[in-house]
Amino acid sequence: MNLKYFRNFLFAFSFIAFCLFGTNIWAQKDLDSGLQINVSGSRDDGQGFLSPSKALAGDELQNKLGNTLGSTLSNELGVSATGYGSGASRPVIRGLEGARVQILQNGLSVGDVSSISPDHAVANPMQNIHQIEILRGASALMYGSGSSGGLVNVLNDRIVTTLPDALSGAINASYETVNQGKTGNIELDAPAGPIALHLDSTISNSNNYQIPGYAEQGGPNANWAINPGNPVNVPYSGKLPFSFSNQNSLGFGASYIRNDGYTGASLERMNHNYGIPTAEGGFIQQSQNRYDFAHQTNNPFDGFSFLKFSAANTNYQHTEFNNNGIASTQWSNTATEARLELAHNKWLGSQGVLGVQITGATLNATDLATNNYAIVPQTKSNANALFLVEEGRYGDLKTSLGARYSYAGQNPNTATQFPSSSSQGIPNSYGPPSIQNRQFNLFSYSAGGIYDFVRGYGLGLAYTVSQRAPTPQELYSYGPHDSTATFDIGNSSLGTETSHNIELSFQKTLGNIRSKVSLYRNQFTNYIYGFYTGAYSTVYENFSVVQASQANAYIRGAEGEISYNWNQSGMGSRIFGDVSQGSFNAGGNLPLQPAPRLGTELAYQKNGWLTSASYIYSYQQNRLANWEIGPTPSYNLLNANLSYTERIGKVNWTSYIALKNLLNEDIRYATSPMAVRLYAPQPGRSLMIGVRAAF
Repeated sequence: MNLKYFRNFLFAFSFIAFCLFGTNIWAQKDLDSGLQINVSGSRDDGQGFLSPSKALAGDELQNKLGNTLGSTLSNELGVSATGYGSGASRPVIRGLEGARVQILQNGLSVGDVSSISPDHAVANPMQNIHQIEILRGASALMYGSGSSGGLVNVLNDRIVTTLPDALSGAINASYETVNQGKTGNIELDAPAGPIALHLDSTISNSNNYQIPGYAEQGGPNANWAINPGNPVNVPYSGKLPFSFSNQNSLGFGASYIRNDGYTGASLERMNHNYGIPTAEGGFIQQSQNRYDFAHQTNNPFDGFSFLKFSAANTNYQHTEFNNNGIASTQWSNTATEARLELAHNKWLGSQGVLGVQITGATLNATDLATNNYAIVPQTKSNANALFLVEEGRYGDLKTSLGARYSYAGQNPNTATQFPSSSSQGIPNSYGPPSIQNRQFNLFSYSAGGIYDFVRGYGLGLAYTVSQRAPTPQELYSYGPHDSTATFDIGNSSLGTETSHNIELSFQKTLGNIRSKVSLYRNQFTNYIYGFYTGAYSTVYENFSVVQASQANAYIRGAEGEISYNWNQSGMGSRIFGDVSQGSFNAGGNLPLQPAPRLGTELAYQKNGWLTSASYIYSYQQNRLANWEIGPTPSYNLLNANLSYTERIGKVNWTSYIALKNLLNEDIRYATSPMAVRLYAPQPGRSLMIGVRAAF
């Protein structure tokens, strides 16, 4: 039998056998841990609500921490990532990305434009993050109605919610060989009477990274023609041009801590300069100022546990440069968001949060050569929402319910003058979209339950309906998009996109051996996607004309894991895997779908030592949309970590080594657009060494 197929068969057989039968072993050791609801997207001093489907924190987060949010989460169950060099990578959850995966910072929108295009980086420095949460179902409805894939909340605790006893903090420094990457960050918390003060800063600089073999998939002169009659070849090997990333950030926070809550504010300045490794190459200079405010009162009224008000204002900007360093396009987004949450104590066995949320943003994209719009006209977006989420325990049944109503509007600049289709080198039948204001009434809801049929064994069922309004670029775009090598045309007549997601799950939550398996189907009505029309622009290097369209579609998939003594002292192990498939109801595959994966992980921790190794096999992705070039090759990813922590005086010193892509595999993500996937693999073999001090 072929070794590769035997290995895959062995993985699959072991995984299924453990999930179905292994959970009965050690059942007699199980102890009832009771209802756990102390982790949430807002994490309000332990009073949080509705546990996330995944929370990364502590050593696990440090071992998986990458330069981007996507790279940090890319190997989580059901999560993959886009990959545009070292600077830009967003998570892809169960085959969904962009506007369908909302990114939050401390429960409020990150305020950038990363959902518009995969070459736009998430404006969220990673090095000072304390926790990353992935939310689905009812918990996601607290923050947005359009996150049909899920929602990612990044917590940095810049607004301190409990008064520290003394000065505390952490310092970290590391070096990585694959890109000569140097990172340093510091974080400090200190008391000043009833005031808690916070400071954090990060500097991270990396050069173009080394790659195994050639940049071009299949080697030089593979003659890929993303666009009709325009084959593009690149000769690069050794290092990938325009894969560098340089970032720095500075954040301050101050909180007044009271016996019944806190009031705090914070500010952040972030700068990020990173390359875009398409065939032609280019780079982006990104900056953002962010201001946050939060106030919480505990037990404000009889029957209510807390009242919280939070708000954020972000001023985001980035400038795009071509490979000669000439500025071409400038993007800006000014966003303001405010939310009020009121949590009630148990009533008829259920506790919940009622809230209101108001958001507003102004998006601008300017062609610096003409001072006219670029790709999408100036658009003002606004949304007002009401939400209610509930969680209860009724004997052996744990329930979660959520509902959210939102009124959303998109208001483009009606004075925008689009160029004629003939001047853009495309057929007259592909003219610009009409400029008109659009309003949407969105109603989303979720209901789910987990039944503990045996102590520690749960069977769950959840059903979520999520409605999403079209984004400005889906409605009004008209122009060339260099990073995807397409000419994008919006459709101002697009309707509301609705997803109906049903999920069946099994989990074992007690004992040394634990497991979870999920099967899901996400049915979309009016799924919004970019349709390759077959036309092309003779003015812009034969860029394919891609028009925003809608069709009914579905994504179905499965994911699961079985673990032994995971995240505990001594030896631990886990086996995991995920697969999803997206298709149009009328036939054909959805674009940019992740490949199936199987993996295993071993870890050992004792007396300050922590070591781990993980192996992931990603299958070839040959289920492509009919306009995608492929298949995306399979790969083997082997990573390892080793760290040692010792307390000297009042300081915990940790030295660590991280080995990435030990097999030096050519790794390309099927979730990345062809313009970068065919010409830009992920980094090759790398060694990172570093030291952390916590006090």
